[in-house]
Amino acid sequence: MHDHGDDHGHAHDHAHDHTHDHGASERWKHDGVRVIPGDRLDSNTAQTPGMFRQAAINAARVGAQKIWAGTVAIQPDAKTGVHHHGELESVIYVVSGRARMRWGDRLEYVAEAGPGDFIFVPPFVPHQEINASTDEPLHCVLVRSDNEAVVVNLPDVEAAEAPETVYWVDPIHKHP
Repeated sequence: MHDHGDDHGHAHDHAHDHTHDHGASERWKHDGVRVIPGDRLDSNTAQTPGMFRQAAINAARVGAQKIWAGTVAIQPDAKTGVHHHGELESVIYVVSGRARMRWGDRLEYVAEAGPGDFIFVPPFVPHQEINASTDEPLHCVLVRSDNEAVVVNLPDVEAAEAPETVYWVDPIHKHP
């Protein structure tokens, strides 16, 4: 409580507190929790050939300072260009379809993910998203650790001849 001096204890008056509480709740009315409908996403964001990114959570739309989120749709059999996201950390959640990720300096590593799986992409890792299905689109939710839409395309990186398989092992997926 602020010291109101000659206020004669008015700051402790119940009605005053009630008004103050009402003011506090009004403060969050437009700057509080936000729901962004899936059909109102914004495609005005950094794009990579072969994929369609739409922003849901970013600085421009909701004032987010430390995170970016949106959706990614990759057409059947499509492969993105090789790219990385600078210092950003990325999380990809597969909603439907089958994702194949290739990564490494020569894209020598590969793993696949399906609906319900999460993919973590650390900073600066050269990678390529591939739709492993030839007839089904791949739909993902993408979350990045910053609003700077850093997409550094690496057109000179070619896939290795025989990528080494890295088994996707986590509490749900056992090593074959």
